[in-house]
Amino acid sequence: MANGFGSLYVGASALQSQQNALNVVANNLSNVNTAGYVRQQVIFADRNYSSFAQASVSTQRAGLGVDIGDVVHARDVFLDKAYRSETGRQAFYAASYDAVSEVQTYLQEMQGQSFQTALSDLYEAFSEFAKDPSDAVNQNLVMQKATLFVSRVSNLNQGLQDYQSTINKKITDDVNRINELGQKISELNLKIQRVESAGVETAMDLRDTRDLYLDELSSLAKVSYSESADGIVKVQIDDVEFVTENNVYQIAMQEDMTTGFKTPYWPQLSDTNKGEYTYVFNTGNANATNKTDIGEVKALLLARGDHHASYLDMVGLTSDEYHTGLSNSIMMNTQAELDALFHSMVTAINDTLCPNVSYGDTAGYAGMTTGTDAAGNIWTLTADTKVLDEANCPVGSDGQIPPHELFQRIGCERYTKVTLADGSSVYVYNEEDPSDPTKCYTIADTRVNPDLIEEESYLPYKMQTGEIDYNLGANLERIWDQANYTLNPSDTTPCTFNDFYIKWIGEIGTVGSVYSTTSESLQGTVDTIDNNRQMVVGVSSDEELTNMIKYQSAYNAASRYINVVSAMIDYLLTSL
Repeated sequence: MANGFGSLYVGASALQSQQNALNVVANNLSNVNTAGYVRQQVIFADRNYSSFAQASVSTQRAGLGVDIGDVVHARDVFLDKAYRSETGRQAFYAASYDAVSEVQTYLQEMQGQSFQTALSDLYEAFSEFAKDPSDAVNQNLVMQKATLFVSRVSNLNQGLQDYQSTINKKITDDVNRINELGQKISELNLKIQRVESAGVETAMDLRDTRDLYLDELSSLAKVSYSESADGIVKVQIDDVEFVTENNVYQIAMQEDMTTGFKTPYWPQLSDTNKGEYTYVFNTGNANATNKTDIGEVKALLLARGDHHASYLDMVGLTSDEYHTGLSNSIMMNTQAELDALFHSMVTAINDTLCPNVSYGDTAGYAGMTTGTDAAGNIWTLTADTKVLDEANCPVGSDGQIPPHELFQRIGCERYTKVTLADGSSVYVYNEEDPSDPTKCYTIADTRVNPDLIEEESYLPYKMQTGEIDYNLGANLERIWDQANYTLNPSDTTPCTFNDFYIKWIGEIGTVGSVYSTTSESLQGTVDTIDNNRQMVVGVSSDEELTNMIKYQSAYNAASRYINVVSAMIDYLLTSL
């Protein structure tokens, strides 16, 4: 009779095991669309065997049925690492491409017209001015188009600066999210450790959530991680500890008081009282060769740059310095090249209207000398000192010398009158001072001369003898055809203003194309890896329904087995 009732226990174990397997299938199906969920798989195992009738030849053993040996929470760690690495790289190039796209948007549309229209309109105005410089209509047209040009280039530059602020806000949000993810991973570490400390249960749902956070974190920064024997995951960002067994090292933000730009740094490695900061992301080595082109935050920092750039950022740079520095920031590089275009145009126009000459080439030069200005400051004039070419400069209707420049710096006048020891005077050109941007012809610090806006006839158009200076008009028009300008320190082919703009737009388009192609290629790689990963961890409704039918059939078979054993026992009892 014992063996008969033992058979019932075997059938009952089958019912119980199949019921639990159906519960696992039901759990998988209910989470088929849950982000980060890893499917659970049942593995059956024999229950213990009872030994009896010990014999010298063999031992008789009777099994106690079936049991669930384990519910597997399967992940492929190699696919996880590959996915997270490629996700970070894809996010890097996607963020870079977004910045380039925004620049292209600003260039294609400015107040209903493309920026190139402002350049062509200014050229046409000078073309008309060249026909008759004394014509008030032509003078007025030059002033209108010059004002419009300055307005549009200023709006474009301001738009680029505004987008830098937008990127800055995105950086702040991303860093806050990184800190939040780090805190959540740390909390999950403790929960998982508590659940699994007895060695009985696996915290599957908690592990799924933690892995989902690691996936998201890997898209924001270059992440490395490792799991200890007790289930604790330690995380490093750019090889610096972020989440440890007992702590989360939160990232802080250093704010530039001038621009408002924020830069992430490690508080535990910095001495802010001394102004010493250890920054989280090294943007100087972001490239595929070093495998450091990973993470959205690094791409955003690189695209934004650390300040609002001007042509001064390119002055004195070698080609190598340019390629390893300024050119890597799409926003700063665009601002610098736009300002270089603006600077080249306004200085070329001003130098034509108000020509300079070396002091050594003037008729009054008698060697190095000194003089004083109206404020009593002493000036030392050498042969290389730039002064107004008084003998050949044109004048406006007021006959003023020095003549009025068309574009004016807000920080200083074009010339300073210096009186020499012999009583004569010269007009010394105030050189641009990189230490004071207001004394440079930059977009932010240049305006159309307000004297000319008030009276356009003051625009130089005639010789000092009173004759119309047609050569002046021709020279102004000729500026647009002179190949004297380069785009950046690595550009070795001088070009005209029109070619300058085309080359500039072409360069931005090329960079955008590279980022777009790389991003799309990496997205394909990410999708391929994710598809392979989903084959391991993903829930297939078809497969789960197949398992459900299998377990249901096994449950029914166990039920029928119990019925047969029960009928047999009933027959034996009745017969006895």
